[in-house]
Amino acid sequence: MTIGRLQRDIFKQLLYELEKAGVTPDQLFSQSRLQGYPASAQAVLAGADSLVLLETAVELAGDPCLAIRLGQAVGIASYGAFGFALMSCANLRESILLLLRYGKVFFEPNWESHDHDGGLLLRLNLTLGTPAQQRLVTELCFSQLSCVGSSLYRGQIEDAEIHLNFPKPSHSACYKRALNAALKFDCEHSQLFLPAQVLDTPVRTANPSEHVVFHQQCEEVLRSLSSAEKTTAAVRRLLIQSAGEFLDISQVAERLYVSERTLRRRLDAESTSFRTTFEEVRDLLAREYLAKTELTVAEIAHLLDYAETVNFRRAFVRWNGVTPSQYRLQQVA
Repeated sequence: MTIGRLQRDIFKQLLYELEKAGVTPDQLFSQSRLQGYPASAQAVLAGADSLVLLETAVELAGDPCLAIRLGQAVGIASYGAFGFALMSCANLRESILLLLRYGKVFFEPNWESHDHDGGLLLRLNLTLGTPAQQRLVTELCFSQLSCVGSSLYRGQIEDAEIHLNFPKPSHSACYKRALNAALKFDCEHSQLFLPAQVLDTPVRTANPSEHVVFHQQCEEVLRSLSSAEKTTAAVRRLLIQSAGEFLDISQVAERLYVSERTLRRRLDAESTSFRTTFEEVRDLLAREYLAKTELTVAEIAHLLDYAETVNFRRAFVRWNGVTPSQYRLQQVA
C-alpha cells in the first residue's frame, strides 16, 4: 500500500508526544533497533516496523495511554479525499460502505463487515505483530474511529458496543474517556457493533453534490492502483478534483510538470485525448449527480461548466442515448 498523509500525520504526532515526554527521535530509532530510518517527521508509521516503533514509544514515554491519545490527536483532515468523502456522506450506513470500499487503499490496517443480530459488526483485521503490539494498534484504530465518528455524528451513537479481544488493561479508564461506546473485553474479535436502528444516523456535514465529487476522487485513487494508463488516470483525477471550475489542458499539464505537447503525446500513447478524457469525466459526474442527488438539470449543467443547459442536454444524449431526465427516471425505477 502507498503510504499517505494519514500515516505521516500519525508519525509526526507520535514524535511530538515523545518530545513532550523528553524522548528524542534518535532514542526511538536506537531503542527500536531499526536501521535506515531518518530521525525526523518525514518518516512514516506504517508496516511491520511501525509495530516495533509504537511499542518502543510507549515504553520510552512510560505512558500506557499513548496509542489512545495518538488516535484522538489526528483528525479527519488527515484522511485527505477519503476524509472529505466521509464528511459529505448522508448517514452512518453510507460512511461504513465507504470505509469498507476504500479503507484498505487509504490506511492500514483495514476493516471488514459482518451481519449480527440485525445490525452490523465492523471488525478490525490485524495479522501482524505480537499480542502486545496488536493491542496497541487496536487502541490506536478504535481511538481514531471514535475521533472521526465524533466529528461526523451528533453525540454518542446509541447502543454501540466495542468488543476487544484482550483482557481489561490497567489503564482502561483511558478507554472510557476516549471511546464513545460500551466496552467488552476478552471477546473473540476486536470489533464495533452497530445496531440496525442507528445505521441511518445522519452525518452533520452531509452534502450530496460534494459527495459525488469526493466519492469519485476515491474511485480514481482505487482505479489508478491497477491502471496501466497512468497519464489518463492522473488527468482524470485532476479533472474530478477541479469539478465546478475545471482545469484546462495547460493547467493540467502544469500540475503534472510536463509541457502541453508532452501531455498530448502521452495521452495519445494511451489511445485517448484530453478532450475525450474531459468528456468522460463530465459524463461520469453527470450520471452520479442525476442518480444520487436532487439537483436540477440546470444546476448540474452549471456544475459541469456548461453556459447553457441545452448544451448539457445535447451532450448527455450523445453520451448516453437518453435525456438527463429520462436517465434519472431509469435510476429510480
